[in-house]
Amino acid sequence: MAEDGPRRDFEAAYAAGTPPWDIGRPQPEIVKLAAEGGVKGMVLDVGCGTGENALYLASLGRRVVGVDGSPAAIARAREKAAERGLPVAFHLADALDLRKLHLRVETVIDCGLFHVFSDEERRPYAESLTEVLSPGATLHVLCFSDQEPPGPGPRRVSEYELRAAFRSLFALVRIRPALFESLAHPGGAKAWLATLVRI
Repeated sequence: MAEDGPRRDFEAAYAAGTPPWDIGRPQPEIVKLAAEGGVKGMVLDVGCGTGENALYLASLGRRVVGVDGSPAAIARAREKAAERGLPVAFHLADALDLRKLHLRVETVIDCGLFHVFSDEERRPYAESLTEVLSPGATLHVLCFSDQEPPGPGPRRVSEYELRAAFRSLFALVRIRPALFESLAHPGGAKAWLATLVRI
């Protein structure tokens, strides 16, 4: 993520304790996606936080790389990987400049990152993802939905905004209502789970 306010905010949230998005287990929507066969080949978990989704996918035998802009989150993710004996590579990286990874994967998981970007950052983010995804590769985005009432948590995202951010770079294959679990939203906040394919 960019070296600006949001990154500092995330680092402060980790320093203060357990952030609301760090639920200590994989997001149920990611578990379901994997069970449906939606996660193929090598996987990049972008905005991986402390690594629960990446580690879960690795436990299923997937090759996984996790990246995040928070040094505290990456340090914790590496500790978890060592504790669990799972071979996940976690790197500090800017999601708006993924070409520096020199990596190509078949699947990208974005679980709670897209909705933190400003309007101006959304298109550069989509372009950055093309640096790690070849044509035909898959992107899954789980983000807060505009169906979630106003209140705590990140920006709400409309279906139109999702389509617009990725238009001409990705084809939207599926978008469905989903839930995003957090410590601040018992039972889950209303979300979108979008599946897109790199054009």
